[in-house]
Amino acid sequence: MHHDLVVFVPGILGTRLTRDGKDVWNQSKQALLSLRSPGRAVEGLMLPPGIRDEAPDGPYALEADRLLKGPEALPGFLSCTGYPDVRAALGWNDGQGGQQLHPKQYLVFPYDWRLSNKLTARRLKERLDSALDEWRSIAPGVYPEAYDDPPEVVLMCHSMGGLVARYYLECLGGREDTRALVTLGTPFQGSAKAVRVLTGHAVEPRNLAARAVQRVLSVNERLAALARSFPSVAQLLPFYRCVAKEDGSGRKRLNRVPVPDLPPELVREAFAFHEAIDNAWERNQAGLAAPPYRVHCFAGRAHPTVAGVVVGVDGGLTFPTRLDNDRDWGGDGTVLGGSAFASWALEREDDALWNGERHAGMAGAETLRPQLMAIRRSRPARQMLSGDADFGLEMPDLALDGEPFTVRVSGPTVTGRTLRARLVAPGLPETDAKPVTLLPDGTGGLAAELTAAAGTWTLQVEADRPHAVCHDVITVAEA
Repeated sequence: MHHDLVVFVPGILGTRLTRDGKDVWNQSKQALLSLRSPGRAVEGLMLPPGIRDEAPDGPYALEADRLLKGPEALPGFLSCTGYPDVRAALGWNDGQGGQQLHPKQYLVFPYDWRLSNKLTARRLKERLDSALDEWRSIAPGVYPEAYDDPPEVVLMCHSMGGLVARYYLECLGGREDTRALVTLGTPFQGSAKAVRVLTGHAVEPRNLAARAVQRVLSVNERLAALARSFPSVAQLLPFYRCVAKEDGSGRKRLNRVPVPDLPPELVREAFAFHEAIDNAWERNQAGLAAPPYRVHCFAGRAHPTVAGVVVGVDGGLTFPTRLDNDRDWGGDGTVLGGSAFASWALEREDDALWNGERHAGMAGAETLRPQLMAIRRSRPARQMLSGDADFGLEMPDLALDGEPFTVRVSGPTVTGRTLRARLVAPGLPETDAKPVTLLPDGTGGLAAELTAAAGTWTLQVEADRPHAVCHDVITVAEA
């Protein structure tokens, strides 16, 4: 596998979107969070109605020029710490004499994450067909084994990038040229946070000052309008039984029970997308004991994660981290562990690689590097079942400039350990940020209050004995 073409497919928010060299998403987000210019909140970023699986043109078209380098977030939905050095973060340069990747052996695939994953998968196929042909012509001069074993593709995917890859593999014939699929926090069964943002409940106003509640409601309304225009967000809707009612009638799928303020056409699009992949998988696997490519699945289950939606008798919506007691509802803070587990290819949960990192920082997690190096060398990756080092992290979706917000950790592993939290500014080293020690909160967990200026920050929480660290992104709006 070490002579194969390595392709990195980022997740939603992971690619910078520009027009005339200017970052459109950053400009739109700042307007979206401000009450002073609501009309500019979605200018240049919202897609036209009914675009579905087609490419936008004219003023709706944007350039996807490179991977995100710093932290970014769609408040209350998804976040990404950025990919400042993907090759180093993914551990391909091991510093132990292992052969490094040839420049033509590594491909980054930035894409417009607003668009349908079907369209993005078609673009991925076009790019890979060309890149793989070029690498196969070069590889034998670099790796002698490539003469007898033609190089194939190793897909390394973060978050939604794994859904793009699955559509490419099963619906567009990509499995014929692929050696391995490696996914990091991919929501194979969707994420309930997509329901939250699409129904206008992305940011919870609790624990915010009374004067901020109206502002949060306005932000939620604009976020919902923006997200509803993105086919990709609809395709992240949960495919599992995620809807419960207060009458105790049991959990159901989104296509079986209406959810107030969730457009039914978005639900239909989401289920059609998932069903297309599942049906293609069944056809492709007919008569086969295993797929022609290996699947390596990295997932988290240490953190409280929105599990679904409860519809009240008055039509009100709540988004709990548990729906019942019949399963483990933990995840990576964005995607439930059960959703990130590649159950379509792996038989046992022990076949996945579980870790304590948050969704936003999983692609750059230090603890994943040895496993990724082992995968590239075709060696068994060490299992990382959640254990003594992991802890659950809770944090707000949005904070206000200068006002304190609470970071809380919980779980049986926090007893007797020292945990510290710090906010790291984009472009500055972690050592420049002053850590704050978390203290007992009276409920068996630990907590600390932090404050920050307006901007997008990386939150780092680090524990000792044994050492563990996780990262996420918090957006701080102007007060």
